Amino acid sequence: VKQTQQWLALHQAYSPSRTDEDCAATYDKSFAAVTGKISASIVHVIGLGCGGGQKDTRLLSLLKAQGKEILYTPSDVSASMVLVARQAALAAVSEQNCFPLVCDLASAGDLRSVFEENNLGTATCRPSQNAARLVTFFGMIPNFEPEMILPKLASLVGPEDFLLFSANLAPGHDYAAGVKHILPLYDNALTRDWLLTFLLDLGVERADGELRFAIEDASHGLKRIVARFHFFRTREIQIENDRFSFRAGESVRLFFSYRHTPELVRRLLLQQGLNVADEWITKSKEEGVFLCQRKTAVALRKGR
Repeated sequence: VKQTQQWLALHQAYSPSRTDEDCAATYDKSFAAVTGKISASIVHVIGLGCGGGQKDTRLLSLLKAQGKEILYTPSDVSASMVLVARQAALAAVSEQNCFPLVCDLASAGDLRSVFEENNLGTATCRPSQNAARLVTFFGMIPNFEPEMILPKLASLVGPEDFLLFSANLAPGHDYAAGVKHILPLYDNALTRDWLLTFLLDLGVERADGELRFAIEDASHGLKRIVARFHFFRTREIQIENDRFSFRAGESVRLFFSYRHTPELVRRLLLQQGLNVADEWITKSKEEGVFLCQRKTAVALRKGR
């Protein structure tokens, strides 16, 4: 709960969707566009990594205004965050059509079966031929390894379904310079407090070391920002029956965030059989929203 409160404060202070009017408008343009593209009368919105649910709720409100029957599954690794998103969404979705799901995407190997076999939010939706699924994934893709998360997202997108997600971008034509330019969005007091809470609650003391941010090369030609706590002195941590020992000079990674370019996003999605049907890039070039469909579905609509 403490980390949830800190994350919400951090998001309010530094997220472009809160600090940049053009960014908020960019999201709203994408919401209006996808609402116009969905012809189905029943829509199941699955908000993976829902956070506080503000973006999902704006999208749900547009779908409601179009007369759609809406089902909503807010999902996050944090139970408290899921409850925050659920409360926000009830302004647009009825309580009986809201299916909160606590889920660790990093370890979930059965994401598709959760919705298909367990009928989570699909009992009303899937029997009808006039139904569609809309998966949202806002601000989350930078914090997962591409080879792990993209197949899971793709598995939820059927021929008539949509994936709408956002990616943090490196601005400018020089990829490396663009990543360096946005480093202060991470290396700041609020982010440090949020990340250190995890270690401090386990018994690590601030004097045991320091948190350092760096830029590193990763797979698929991507670069990412990494935060590691570097120990100045030995510290042992006891978690239930497990004991962890860190020596001076060792470090533990607390966070990483990939920075993409629109070209890299399209290439990675295409490898999963997904086409970018439309995209919206902020004027700052630091954030983009991408609407994706199954490659076969896009090809059929274009008559290919």
